[in-house]
Amino acid sequence: ITVEVKAGSREESVEDLGEGRYLVRVREPPRKGKANVAVTKALKRHLGRQVHLVSGATSTTKVFDVEDQP
Repeated sequence: ITVEVKAGSREESVEDLGEGRYLVRVREPPRKGKANVAVTKALKRHLGRQVHLVSGATSTTKVFDVEDQP
């Protein structure tokens, strides 16, 4: 899935934009990977599945791999 990240937001949220695209807002700042960890946790809660960052560690647009349900 492709994720657009808004780090340093007032509220945390996950918005499904359709076609495998999401907008994720997190409170954590985009420093030292804190926002990446927060985005991963938010997606995991929202989707109910494990997610792994594939690319975009230093970008506001990231690609995540979502594991299939067992």
